[in-house]
Amino acid sequence: MTAKLACMVSTMVAAVLFIASLRYVTDFWLLAFVTSFQLHIAIVCILLSCLVFWFTRDAVSALLVVWSLALAIHAIAMLMEFSTSANPASDARPFRLLSFNVLMDNAANADAIADTIIESGADAVYLFEAAALQSALPRLEQTYPHRLGCYSGTPTCDLLILSKRPLLEGRFHSLSDLRRDRFAIASVDVDGTELTLAAGHITKPYFDDYHRDELDEVSEILFRVTGPLILAGDFNSASIAPDMRAFLAANELKKATFEPATWPTEAGRFGIAIDHVFARAPAILMKTTRLPDSLGSNHYGLMADFMIGK
Repeated sequence: MTAKLACMVSTMVAAVLFIASLRYVTDFWLLAFVTSFQLHIAIVCILLSCLVFWFTRDAVSALLVVWSLALAIHAIAMLMEFSTSANPASDARPFRLLSFNVLMDNAANADAIADTIIESGADAVYLFEAAALQSALPRLEQTYPHRLGCYSGTPTCDLLILSKRPLLEGRFHSLSDLRRDRFAIASVDVDGTELTLAAGHITKPYFDDYHRDELDEVSEILFRVTGPLILAGDFNSASIAPDMRAFLAANELKKATFEPATWPTEAGRFGIAIDHVFARAPAILMKTTRLPDSLGSNHYGLMADFMIGK
């Protein structure tokens, strides 16, 4: 009985590892969910293959242990890649951003979310699926008088940028035919330095090739941006996914070394980071922290502190 069970577990682990390893030969969209969870999958496979090896002590289970370890180590290495140096220039100025997908049908928590935003001390706020906060907009505008989104610059109320400083040259882009107005870009003056603020809500990666194509659209927009840049939003994918890694490299973006998990909220710190905050020098990302409460959303919000160089 033990031998049969060990054989079944070994076969299952081998199949899962094979699927997870396909990322090294193809970037097929059906693998998107697997690539984001590579570290989680590898850890589970390590535990199972070690258990099988304890009972069987054979070469197959040993190979599965090594295979699982290799996937886990590479996942950790990818998480550390594109990490911020957190080493700003001496004349850099502080800037704080709050980014949060509040969930479209979360109007019951609008006041609590508004309280969190106002108390955050953020200089700018990115909100996604922001229709839930329409009732709280008048109160938010007392602290953040400058707005882009929710019928300001767009006929929709989905993506919203709030700022304490005037938003210059604000505009929306539709990244694909699935959703409109899910990318916005503007600039603010930070003590004489023009800082570009960009916010995006990218389609889920298992919708054919839309995720990769939308990232390419964002890259085309960011290619024309010079000077310090902050990009944040709901990317619906971990930064270790192949198209995300290519996106970060192409746009010279930096992130926190180990980003806080934001989804699913039920998993807490053991989830994955699909909401991200990125920066391009001379905007230097110092740290990214997760809001302590999801406030009724299916995502956790993020707070990020920057130093903006000239």
